[in-house]
Amino acid sequence: MYIRRLSLHNVRRFDHVELAPQPGINLITGDNGAGKTSVLEALHLMAYGRSFRGRVRDGLVRQGREAVDVFVEWDEQRSGAEQATRRKAGLHHTGQDWKGRLDGEDVAQLGNLCAALAVVTFEPGSHALVSGGGEPRRRFLDWGLFHVEPDFLSLWRRYSRALKQRNALLKQGGHPQALDAWDRELAEAGEPLTARRQHYLERLQDRTVELAQHLAPNLQVHSLSLSPGWRRHELSLADALLLARDRDRQQGYTSVGPHRADWSVGFAEIPGRDALSRGQAKLTALTCLLAQAEDYAEQRGEWPVIALDDLASELDRTHQARVLERLRTGPAQIFITATETPAALADATHITRFHVEHGQLNPLSSGVP
Repeated sequence: MYIRRLSLHNVRRFDHVELAPQPGINLITGDNGAGKTSVLEALHLMAYGRSFRGRVRDGLVRQGREAVDVFVEWDEQRSGAEQATRRKAGLHHTGQDWKGRLDGEDVAQLGNLCAALAVVTFEPGSHALVSGGGEPRRRFLDWGLFHVEPDFLSLWRRYSRALKQRNALLKQGGHPQALDAWDRELAEAGEPLTARRQHYLERLQDRTVELAQHLAPNLQVHSLSLSPGWRRHELSLADALLLARDRDRQQGYTSVGPHRADWSVGFAEIPGRDALSRGQAKLTALTCLLAQAEDYAEQRGEWPVIALDDLASELDRTHQARVLERLRTGPAQIFITATETPAALADATHITRFHVEHGQLNPLSSGVP
C-alpha cells in the first residue's frame, strides 16, 4: 500500500497542502509548531475517522473555516492481482458532520471509508495503548480484526446495536422478555467477537515477543493476555448477562460483555503496566503497533502505511536506530516527522524529504539533511 498523493485543505495552520510521497521513508522536518504533525493527523483522520489529538472540532479545522478536506490517492496490491490498483478517497469533515467518497462513489458509513486505507500511527499519545484505560486497547484489537477479517465489522456492529438497545431498556426499566431478546442477541454476537479477539491476540503474541527482543530487550516482554469482559472460563455470555441483570437495572447500563474487555502485556520482571516508566510504555506500545503492522502484511499480502510522529523526541537514539533498521529492511511506506533528520538516517540516501515552514510544505532534494 503506497500513498501517491495527499491533499489537505484547511487543516490547522495550512490553507492547502499537496504531498507526493514515495515508497520507502518520507521524512517531514520543520520547527516545533510548524505543522508537520498536522500532515500525519490528517492521514490518520482518513484511516480512522478521528484525529489522534482529540475531536476534529477541537482545532483540526483551520480557524475561521467550516471544514477540513482530506484527499488520498494510493496504490493497493490486492491479493492475486498482478498489478496494483489505484484507489482514491476523500473526506469532508466539519467536526459535526462528514461526507466521504471512495473510488468515485459516495460512502454512507464512515467505517467503510476507513476500511479502505490502513495506517498504523505512533505518536506522542501512543503510550496510552499500554498505560491508559481499556478503550484504546479494545480499538487496537478491533482495528486489526477489522482489516484482516472481512466479516468482523458486521459482527462488531451487530453487537454494538444490541448493546445500545439493551442499555436503553435498562434505563427505561424494560420488561424481562424484552431484555431476554437483547441478551440473546448480545450473546450470539459477543461470543464469536470475543473468540476472534482471543485468536488475534494469540497470533500477535509471538510476533510482539520477537519484536521486543530486537527493539527493547530490557523490557523482557513474554505474553499478551485477554480479559474478555466477563468470567468467560466459568460462564457463557448469556449466563453472565442474566446474572448481572439486577445490578445492570440499578446502574442503567450493561456491566459485562466484550465492550468491557481489555488486554495486557506480561513482562518477566516488571510487575505490570503501572510499574512502567513513560519511556518503557512508549517502547511497549510501539512494539505492539509494529507487530500489528507485520501481522497485517502477513495476512493481507501488503504492508499498511506506517506513520511515526516526532520519533526523535519519543525515543532515544539507540531505540530510534533499532526501529528504523527494522523498518528499512521491509517494503512498507513510512512517514516520519522530526525537527531535524534523525541520527539513524543521517547517512541514508534513499529518502524522500519534505520541509514545513511558514504554512508551506515543500519537497527537498534527496541529498538535503
